[in-house]
Amino acid sequence: MSLKKSTNSFRRKYLKMLTQSIGKSSNKQLRPQPQPLDIYRILISRPNHRLGNQLLITPLIQEVQNLFPHAQIDLFVKGRVAPILFQEYGICDYIELPRKPLKDFKNYLKMWAEIRNKRYDLVINVEKSSSSGRISAALSKAKFAFYGDDFEELKNQYSDYAHIAKYPVYNLRLFLERLGMKISWDSMPLLNLKLNKNELDKGKKQLQELVPNPAKKTIAFFTYATGDKCYSQEWWADFHSKFSKEFAEYNLIEILPVENISQLNFNLPSYYSKDVREIGSVMHHCELVVAADSGMMHLSSASLASTIGLFSVTKSEMYEPYGNHSISFNTEIRNQDELILEMKKILEKKQ
Repeated sequence: MSLKKSTNSFRRKYLKMLTQSIGKSSNKQLRPQPQPLDIYRILISRPNHRLGNQLLITPLIQEVQNLFPHAQIDLFVKGRVAPILFQEYGICDYIELPRKPLKDFKNYLKMWAEIRNKRYDLVINVEKSSSSGRISAALSKAKFAFYGDDFEELKNQYSDYAHIAKYPVYNLRLFLERLGMKISWDSMPLLNLKLNKNELDKGKKQLQELVPNPAKKTIAFFTYATGDKCYSQEWWADFHSKFSKEFAEYNLIEILPVENISQLNFNLPSYYSKDVREIGSVMHHCELVVAADSGMMHLSSASLASTIGLFSVTKSEMYEPYGNHSISFNTEIRNQDELILEMKKILEKKQ
């Protein structure tokens, strides 16, 4: 491990140790409040720059907007991608921490001061293990602050509670219920990029121009991922030799990462873009997307495409795509022939 990585790892562990007790007793102190709660300004805190982690809060944003349709929502995030991802959500303001605080320390302090100077009725820290998120909840002048801590009773009540997009919604519901609000527990919002009509029309046109036969439906593959989540070129070559025969009646394409890397050696027609909304609009029009566990897998899910997420390292119960016939597939315990069968099952359901 490099000195830089080890220093960053130590910093994160030290900050987590210092902040893990912030707001820890807040859930136990909840009492019913006079109704309605009069919540008009809300801060949602998820200061993480990764594409997937930001897309995974779209169910929570939808839940908040459903519960408080007249409230203004600010997002406390990291990096510059959030305004692109959430452009259709009507977010009031983005408080954006720089990705490299030490290189832009003045702006870093300015963002923290902005949280302190604004007044919120409710602040929601999405991820309980986020040091910056817990600090933002404590620093804000909010009437009600939810620090993201789990409610133990929910773990036994909901089989999908472990999912990183779902437990913030479950937790918020019980938090507000404890404050006296009437909450509906019937459904769980999906990841949703909220692509607009112009974007969808453009994505459809781009896909038609890419594939050899626009009349046929398309299966897309995203073959790249970071670190141990990335499957080898040998694995993909073996899989390609199988799926190219089994799905000859479909157009088969590869969607490339920003690094412009192909684990299939560019043996399929490939689509490349640096615009995540453009990529999502192309994914939306694919009959199925098979993707290694990555931010692009979550982008596919948020584009409302049927998605198979390939897992071998991370916990699928935390990150698996859901909705629109989407599933996770553990390649450590299941083989490629079984993966092809799962692909066929999804395609049959959609006919």
